[in-house]
Amino acid sequence: MVGGDLELADAHSLRASACIGSWQRRAPPDAFLSVPQVFLLLLQLLVTSGTLGYSLDNPLTYVRKDFVSGKPVKCDACQPGYYLRAHCTATQKSQCAPCPPGSFTAIWNYIDKCLRCGVCGLNEVVKKPCTASNDSQCACKDGYFFHPRYNMCTRHSECPSGQGVLTEGTAEKDTVCHTCPDGTFSKSSSARQNCTQHRSCSDVGLKTVLRGSSWHDSVCGSCEENNDGAGYLKEIIPGIFVHHKMNIKRMRRLVHKLLSEKGEKHSGTSQMSFPQLQAKVEEWVLSSTSSQVHKLIEILREVGAAHNAEKLSSKLSRIDAFMTDCRAKTEGGEVMYTDIEGFI
Repeated sequence: MVGGDLELADAHSLRASACIGSWQRRAPPDAFLSVPQVFLLLLQLLVTSGTLGYSLDNPLTYVRKDFVSGKPVKCDACQPGYYLRAHCTATQKSQCAPCPPGSFTAIWNYIDKCLRCGVCGLNEVVKKPCTASNDSQCACKDGYFFHPRYNMCTRHSECPSGQGVLTEGTAEKDTVCHTCPDGTFSKSSSARQNCTQHRSCSDVGLKTVLRGSSWHDSVCGSCEENNDGAGYLKEIIPGIFVHHKMNIKRMRRLVHKLLSEKGEKHSGTSQMSFPQLQAKVEEWVLSSTSSQVHKLIEILREVGAAHNAEKLSSKLSRIDAFMTDCRAKTEGGEVMYTDIEGFI
């Protein structure tokens, strides 16, 4: 093997080492080379050190054959941040030059060109910019974490309604959720929000018309109010479509029918997304009457959402029963009452 071949082989070896370093930059902190990769890397280094003259004990020098004398000469390698412009000879030292912007060398080397700085991938941000002696370091952007299965940054999981965030996600770990314990609830999907305490109706001089569940707050009211159960039920209607999510086709049919019943414009519902449909339901609830709330339960059955219809019907019956009992006791001069617990 001639001297030029030695130089080329060693340059390729150093480039391979640098590429492995670049791979490790993209990997998560707890990622390691596989057994085959470690074996190939060690084999490559052994061949390089034993045959080509690169010293593992002293990486600051390398050996090459002088073209003039034909004898081996020991040359100085270039420090990190530099590359080899010209090899040494028997009479001249190695000539090194600094890496131009956008490139780097992270180890002592004798390659003829610096390595190009890495570019952060999808959903990544620059943690440390590239310098002449270090490649750029990337991290997942806010709201994302490194998913080892996909080898990329993935959005943090959202905890569904009825669950809260036990531990917020980081750049390395996903969100950890937990079921809302008794006395707390979560009415929306979130990657940051924990469960919220149920309101205390007695603290504001009201009675608990419907006790809170894991996905909705307590509903408060007064026995003196002349509201029927549908008026109180309106508070939890939007939440049921978040917690007991419907098929999107059924949801579109539901919104279409609700808007038609109120004589409102309903074109475009067939193209709406879940968030848009949910927003339409919330708008409808704000302006709906008691009779329209009762009609909602019928419409849910018509569009094939019998489960949601039964949930609302059951809660409405419990509210009505409580209010009837509460008013009867108030009219009779009694002050004792019993809370009616709703279904989850």
